Amino acid sequence: MTSPAPLLVVGDALLDHDVHGRVDRLAPDAPVPVVSGPVRASRPGGAALAACLAAADGRPVTLVTALGDDPASRALRDLLAGRVDLVELPLTGDLSSKTRVLVDGRPLLRLDDGDGRAREATEAARRAIAEAGAVLVSDYGRDTAAVLREDLALAAARVPLTWDPHPRGGPPVPGVRLATPSAAEAHTLAHTDTSPTADHDLHTAAQDADRLVHAWHAASVAVTLGGRGALLSHGGTPLLVPSPVTADGDACGAGDRFAATAAGLLADGELVETAVRQAVHAATRYVAEGGVRSDAVDAGRAEPRAADRAPTGDALRTAARVRAAGGTVVAAGGCFDLLHAGHVALLQAARRTGDCLVVCVNSDASVRRRKGSGRPLVPEADRIRVLRALECVDAVAVFDEDTPERLLAELRPHIWAKGGDYALARLPEAALVESWGGQVVLFPYLDGRSTTGIAERAALTPGRAAR
Repeated sequence: MTSPAPLLVVGDALLDHDVHGRVDRLAPDAPVPVVSGPVRASRPGGAALAACLAAADGRPVTLVTALGDDPASRALRDLLAGRVDLVELPLTGDLSSKTRVLVDGRPLLRLDDGDGRAREATEAARRAIAEAGAVLVSDYGRDTAAVLREDLALAAARVPLTWDPHPRGGPPVPGVRLATPSAAEAHTLAHTDTSPTADHDLHTAAQDADRLVHAWHAASVAVTLGGRGALLSHGGTPLLVPSPVTADGDACGAGDRFAATAAGLLADGELVETAVRQAVHAATRYVAEGGVRSDAVDAGRAEPRAADRAPTGDALRTAARVRAAGGTVVAAGGCFDLLHAGHVALLQAARRTGDCLVVCVNSDASVRRRKGSGRPLVPEADRIRVLRALECVDAVAVFDEDTPERLLAELRPHIWAKGGDYALARLPEAALVESWGGQVVLFPYLDGRSTTGIAERAALTPGRAAR
């Protein structure tokens, strides 16, 4: 299996705190709500969040950021330990942190602390940029990108560089492959003489994107539109990439999820259009599955586990989040060699029965044991890439054994979906799924579609038959 390419994240790290509580009354001494039963959690923010999200996709991530000796910097180092590699710049002042007070999942109040800024570049940071195969700049206006600007400009001419800008930061360096402002940010950055507005229609977003492509000398600009998706412009007529569904949830961090996904896919060699489309889907899922709350941990406790960094980590996290939210986890398995209409029909039907679909795929070695030395026809990495591109698929996991029982025991899906050509007696994993209350569901088989049949017909093409 081809592993995800490494990614270098350069930007301003923050430490974020969330305080969740309930409001039942107003204070007796002032007309303000009283938040009771507060539950506190801390998490990486800013560029640190973007780096952790990229690492959660299974790729090696190095974060270049400014940290100091203050308590917030020390806490953030603990939260990042084991998740990303750190290259530190000196910090002037205390690390910036923000505290959100939320009631019923909605922000009530935010407190900002710390005004720390990156003081200067270091040789280690310059070397990390010079050696990077792909870069994401997560600019939060606190000078990390500014002190490394010359090095980033050289990188943009050499490797795919994605820039997530901030109105308080500088413009992206010329030659960036993709810039990812929100609609409000794009309007502010494109019209520095006007006040930002919350009302941005597609026409305005298209004009702003076009203006920024030319002003920044960027290859492309993707203006994120919240629940509506993103508008991708190379200059001229833009491409609208809509969200697959409407996600109602905490959108904090969705922009970081979008940028991290797009930058990672560009690192993998994907086209910008493909990267933006999958980034829209990833950001939508991120909001639907709880957003930053899914990454929050108790203050001072590091969260990473070895399983989270394995190839199956994304699938396990997806299943855990949906299960925690009370949703139904669906899994389907197979070789999926030469993906055809029968496969797609099964996966679409399976996805409609629940709230997420995890596809369990036989590794190349597993397929060879089952199908013979001539299989698979399509290697594992390509099969995974095709499956991940399907809108109905939320995550893909690989298993090396002859059956997916070990993987299923970790996923514990509510529904295990198989094609109707199987009988329960031939499914050794049926008893396992039922042991935790899960259900095996058979879906009608689409007649006339099979990988073997397609391969045999391809082998009997007129040109081959003549030889």
